[in-house]
Amino acid sequence: MNNQKKITIIGAGSIGTALGNVLSLRPDLNVNLLSVESDVVSDISTLHINQKYFPNIRLNPSLKATTAPGVLRDSEIIFIGIPSTAVIPYLQEIRDELPENAILVNLAKGFGIHKKVIALCLRDHFPNPTCALKGPSFAREIINNVPTALTLASTSRDTIQAVAPLFDGTTVYIDTTTDVAGVEVLSILKNIYAIIIGIVDAHFHSPNLRFFIFTKAFNEMRNILLHVGGREETMFNYCGIGDFGLTALNDMSRNHTLGLLIGKGFFTEDISGKVVLEGRIATEIFLEELEKSGLPPEKYPLMRELQQTFQGNHNVSDFVNKIIS
Repeated sequence: MNNQKKITIIGAGSIGTALGNVLSLRPDLNVNLLSVESDVVSDISTLHINQKYFPNIRLNPSLKATTAPGVLRDSEIIFIGIPSTAVIPYLQEIRDELPENAILVNLAKGFGIHKKVIALCLRDHFPNPTCALKGPSFAREIINNVPTALTLASTSRDTIQAVAPLFDGTTVYIDTTTDVAGVEVLSILKNIYAIIIGIVDAHFHSPNLRFFIFTKAFNEMRNILLHVGGREETMFNYCGIGDFGLTALNDMSRNHTLGLLIGKGFFTEDISGKVVLEGRIATEIFLEELEKSGLPPEKYPLMRELQQTFQGNHNVSDFVNKIIS
């Protein structure tokens, strides 16, 4: 169809493939995955299966994949689903292929260069309209067409109105906000506090204690969000309490699993190197930046105690006793 809207998703990992498959079901969208993994591209193109990430799921045949950045040249909306530390370097490398009017939609959760959240890095380095898309979502459920809620954030209402309708008629449901920094910060904070909940769950297995700490963590996230310029109401978007609840209370969450390892006494440097530790890395960055910015330490005691646990300065029982008091 000549009137199809051209969509490119950078990254053919789990989230890129899942969202691409959902969007490709719409006949008015032309969806391409752009990946540096030639084996993944070959499997999607020839077998319509992403053997590396979803080996048992057949993809929509209309979902295409390529290793050629030239696919970006006539793209109207570009989703970015690669690791946060790779986003800016990769986009700078293929800068000549990026149309300046294409909307960049950040899916990555983490810090970019200079310890800034990705959406702000995009704004600083590229002239494109930008937004962030975050929420309580496991890619495996998205690709299985389980109803999923995400928050779309942009300072431009025009950008929101251009991106949100892409999901009309799909199993992805959108709420919106102009609080871009808040959405990005919450998507990182929830990993930190998911580790804390995992520690409590493993060591005590107590619903009372779990939600005691969950509430304290939620309030601490609010303190930090407001301090960095986010808005309180963002806590109640899908990207707020929804994403925190999914990450903190579910064994499919990598950071909750890390907390379980710590709580069971299995955490070692060797294990930590094999598990994706967004939360651990983010803890160090947040503590450094919060100290510099002058937020009183009593506003984020759980995060400070988690750092002490990472550094081996007290055991799990000490950790829980300290965060309770």
